[in-house]
Amino acid sequence: MITSKELRNSWIKFYEERGHKNIGAVSLIGDGSTGVMFNVAGMQPLMPYLLGEKHPSGKTRLCNVQGCVRTVDIESVGDPTHFTFFEMMGNWSLGDYFKKEKTRWSYDILTKVFGLDGNEICSTVFEGNDAVPRDEETANLLKEVGIKPEHIFYLPKKDNWWELEGTVGTPCGPDNEWFYPRHNKPCGPNCGPDCGCGRYVEIGNDVYMQYKKTATGYEPLANKNVDTGFGLDRLLAFLNGVTDGYKTDLFMPVIEYLEKASGKKYDEDEDARKAMRIIADHIRTSTMLIGDVNGIVPSNVGAGYILRRLLRRAIRYARKLGVETVALTDVSKIYIEKIYDEAYPLLVEKEEYIVSEIAKETAKFEATLATGLKEFNKCVEGIERKNAFMTQKDSSYVPEKGINGKQAFRLYDTFGFPLELTEELAAEVGYTVDAKGFDEAFKEHQEKSKQQPQGAFKGGLEEQNEITARLHTATHLLNAALKSVLHDNSINQKGSNITVERLRFDFNFDRKLLPEELKAVEDWVNEAIKADVPVTLEEMSVDEAKAQGAIGVFTAKYGEKVKVYTIGKYSKEICGGPHAAHTGELHHFKIVKEEASSAGVRRIKAILD
Repeated sequence: MITSKELRNSWIKFYEERGHKNIGAVSLIGDGSTGVMFNVAGMQPLMPYLLGEKHPSGKTRLCNVQGCVRTVDIESVGDPTHFTFFEMMGNWSLGDYFKKEKTRWSYDILTKVFGLDGNEICSTVFEGNDAVPRDEETANLLKEVGIKPEHIFYLPKKDNWWELEGTVGTPCGPDNEWFYPRHNKPCGPNCGPDCGCGRYVEIGNDVYMQYKKTATGYEPLANKNVDTGFGLDRLLAFLNGVTDGYKTDLFMPVIEYLEKASGKKYDEDEDARKAMRIIADHIRTSTMLIGDVNGIVPSNVGAGYILRRLLRRAIRYARKLGVETVALTDVSKIYIEKIYDEAYPLLVEKEEYIVSEIAKETAKFEATLATGLKEFNKCVEGIERKNAFMTQKDSSYVPEKGINGKQAFRLYDTFGFPLELTEELAAEVGYTVDAKGFDEAFKEHQEKSKQQPQGAFKGGLEEQNEITARLHTATHLLNAALKSVLHDNSINQKGSNITVERLRFDFNFDRKLLPEELKAVEDWVNEAIKADVPVTLEEMSVDEAKAQGAIGVFTAKYGEKVKVYTIGKYSKEICGGPHAAHTGELHHFKIVKEEASSAGVRRIKAILD
């Protein structure tokens, strides 16, 4: 068995012994230079130095353990592998050593420090393409240190290459990823790290920045960099022989506390297990964000809104688990005093403040949640009564399974339920929520009140700022891309929700999209972004908009004039805004999930990075 503290310390010690400077962790909160709200990768804060700037320490060999926060898929937390906060163990060479030293050190730390069997380690390298040759240098070095030839796999650019998309003049290059099998039962003759059967666990990767991207291809760099990233949470679970990431010492003290407080067993009750995971994850991340050097507090905008959402989801699951919500402050104290006291001493210094902020948010949401849940249950019960009555009356009647827009807006306006909370509650009972109807109800409310309350929605936006305007523009391109790639002009938007973290887009389609189709959609959108065309606005009649081929829900009640947003040759759509000024502001579009939303409706979640 190895503890998280031992793993963290052994990483730093190993690289310090090899001349690396431990630069420590920087703030979890993005400083604006990276274009993201939170630091989502260990190398992100070091990007300026990987791109050529001198590091303030004056050193060319660096190492650290960096906390990261990723909240694109908050709804996925509750399974064994998703976390919103995680740590990346990294080391870097800024024009210093390169592949020979790094291959040896990665192999040595895995075998001599972490005790893995060198005969079982597998590794993937770049297979090469028309622009860049196969990475035989790394493959040969892997053989030299002891990796079996049959355990070296050549994979394409999408798997073993790193670069900043669309950025000419920046470093890029192949990466070498390290894997270890969970068991010795291959799924078939071609079982490998890329087959997706789950046999192989990715332990970490070494990126070799040896090329410069040019307008026509790639050219060798004079000063080559190494960027290494190994996930502490994932590696800790693997080294301790568990597939459930919550069964390590990063979480078990909290799980044991919640078991005692609730009287339920983590291993025996599936619903309780999910609730315990959500509470453990969300309070850990909240503790880290409040206690950060640039700490934030719950609010209705930006990063503060994400923090509020995490805390309120934890509060709801504490109620479902049957524990007093004071347990949330107790959980925070466990993280501060027992789990992260050595690695993050600032948490100890700020303990009273952190616990106070969590307690304040808990008290604020408790009354709201209690009354709102009753109202939500009334909505569901009313629909069920109607379904029972109509089914008796007409055997061909199809039962309703949805919360309408006005109901969802009342939960928001009267009881303070954000749309995503209503959607999550609905999903738990097999219902959907009419997000578009919610937007319409909100707009109607705005027109009546002649004011816009804080946290308002517009066009599916949870708040209006530059980030959400860019994501909103991306939904127009996504809509057009789906029509083009799938050769189906009947595809239309069925719902949209945009936060500062991601966009969510629902559309009518009767099957799951293939991986190559999703890739083609991404490429289509990124082509439009790369073209950097202006986004123009015109006001015209509905008939004029139709004549120009504008997309719109023409059954809607429009006024005499509508706003039509045109994005070059790519999109023309009736919309209320807001939007980016030109597509280049979107940087790069990436689909992170495609799934079913309801019968005949698919859902895509995507980000801009």
